[in-house]
Amino acid sequence: MEEEILDLFSRDENLEQQKQTISSQNKPKKIKTRDEKISGDQQTDKEQTENLVSMMRSYDAKLYGEDDTSQPTSRAAPVIPVDAMRKKKKRKRSQITICLANCRYESIRKVASAFGMREVSEEDAWNFYWTDMSVSVERAKEMKRFQRINHYPGMLEICRKDLLARNLNRMQKIYPKDYNFFPKTWCLPADFGEALNYSKTRKNKTFIIKPECGSQGRGIYLTKSLKDIKPSDKLICQVYLSKPFLVDGYKFDIRVYTLITSCDPLRIFVYNEGLVRFATSRYADPNANNTTNVFMHLTNYALNKHSRTYVYDSEAGSKRKISTLNKILLSQGVDLDKLWHSIDEVIVKTIISAWPILKHSYHACFPSHDMVHACFEILGFDILLDHKLHPYILEVNHSPSFHTDTQLDREVKENLLTDTFTMLNIWQCDKKRVLEEDRKRIRDRLLQTNKYAETTTIDEKDREKTPWQTQIQWEESHLGNFRRVYPVGEQYASLFQQPSGSLYTGTASSRARGDCTRIQREEFQQSKAKAEALKKPSQPKPKESESKAGDESSITASASVATPSTEKSKVKTKEKDKRKEIGKDSEEDKNKATRIQSKQPIPEESKPQYVLCSFEPDPIVEKDERERVNLLAQRDFLIRSYGMLEQIYLMMKKIGTLRPEDERKYGVYGRLSLISASPKKM
Repeated sequence: MEEEILDLFSRDENLEQQKQTISSQNKPKKIKTRDEKISGDQQTDKEQTENLVSMMRSYDAKLYGEDDTSQPTSRAAPVIPVDAMRKKKKRKRSQITICLANCRYESIRKVASAFGMREVSEEDAWNFYWTDMSVSVERAKEMKRFQRINHYPGMLEICRKDLLARNLNRMQKIYPKDYNFFPKTWCLPADFGEALNYSKTRKNKTFIIKPECGSQGRGIYLTKSLKDIKPSDKLICQVYLSKPFLVDGYKFDIRVYTLITSCDPLRIFVYNEGLVRFATSRYADPNANNTTNVFMHLTNYALNKHSRTYVYDSEAGSKRKISTLNKILLSQGVDLDKLWHSIDEVIVKTIISAWPILKHSYHACFPSHDMVHACFEILGFDILLDHKLHPYILEVNHSPSFHTDTQLDREVKENLLTDTFTMLNIWQCDKKRVLEEDRKRIRDRLLQTNKYAETTTIDEKDREKTPWQTQIQWEESHLGNFRRVYPVGEQYASLFQQPSGSLYTGTASSRARGDCTRIQREEFQQSKAKAEALKKPSQPKPKESESKAGDESSITASASVATPSTEKSKVKTKEKDKRKEIGKDSEEDKNKATRIQSKQPIPEESKPQYVLCSFEPDPIVEKDERERVNLLAQRDFLIRSYGMLEQIYLMMKKIGTLRPEDERKYGVYGRLSLISASPKKM
């Protein structure tokens, strides 16, 4: 560095000397006086100082990257500021992490890695958590402000068949004109009586029976009569839609993928592409011969893929895209806009039926999430069209399958996941900044500083500065193949004004009906058991001589190995048997007297009634009691023959835990051990 400075100074001095020599040669020589010489010396001193200053300025300019062209009088390019010349350091984004510990789909891992996400375990500070199971309250409350999960707590209100039926029935009572898009449904056993009365008045109806929380078509069957159903089973009973819309003679349903990005405010998006699943047998009206044919009446892929007639073709196969169905309907002159508008209404109204619980559960589990929405969810709505193209909802899947067995599945599901992650704006929240803010907040709370910042809420801040507005703008500009179905105007505003008590009264009433049916079922079973007991033929009573002989033989057989305790138990059992016989004789005498008065035939022996109450003892059978006593005697003989009591006595005596009463009772074992240990006399 010093050498460069010296070189610069030497170059400038040489240039100045050359300029002075040239100027001195060109000027004419004059004779100078003494005063002129003194003034000349002063001028040279000034010039030298000015030269030094100019040299230092030029050095500073070169040192900091400036040039003479930065002067406004320069003939070069326009002025460039110094800050623009310096390179700015770009802040690196923190890597987004995702936990897939409870996810079994490789398609989700593939799309997540394409977005640059790194898979981590549950113990790490993940950004996203994708699970195939529902979210527990404990898991939700442990989440930090920057974390997001793919399920809403409380979404089972529409994803379980029994809860979906309960919510839709409740909303139908409040808004009968709006909620007419699902078949008549009963929850068994609570509504078994009502369903049975309905089936008696409409004998031409067919019913479809489903388990309350099943999936993939397991446990579903059709029936014409509800008398075959066990009243104790927890099932869902629906009126079967016997006239569906057919394509090429086959029944089908539509899997519509729906994304919920926020529950308060509610924001719902429907994916334009989906799956159309066809049955593999040509449809016919249900009758006694074909109700067991699941390949005709059920459209589940998990069932129909095992059929021999399943066709793998994206255009004319057993599974197609929604876009392919739209082409078929358009060729038949169907108004697609009207059809899909009605399907969107079905989806939105179904979600609104569970919205109060969704909102309450979300705010209870995530009170501190103020940077991003804590949850998002992809739902699979199964829609069936009747012969008039009216949509009916069959069920809602909270974890739709993301298996990609075929090319058609890969195209639909991977594009769906890609557009979902894009809409979620995965880089919106900075994890490091949130963790720093949380540490600072905890520190301030411990030091009791900045109290006003804790009391301020998001509602008091400017709406334009909140992250919710930026998220909404991002969603609207990154829809992909989604379409927004809510919010849309004031169309559904009246449905949110449902009575606050209707939800809980409906739940309480259904539980009360369930308890009532359970009590009725128990009473019915008791009366049935009593009737069967009376119908069974009575067993002949054994003779007294035979029974006494059997008792004496059993007593003599067990006397050789009997102990004082067993003898006492035998005496007690004999006394009990005598009391029972006396009681039975008195009861028989009473029954005989009543029958003589009523002139009824006397049976040989009235069998004791079955005891169905667990608090009352069962009747003791003599044969079982004799067998029990014999087994006790055998056990006592084995214990004594192996010397177990002797070993236990000696061990307790050695340890010092033997009580005086034990020593008095079992002291014989100690004396026997001393005799056996003493040497034998010759």
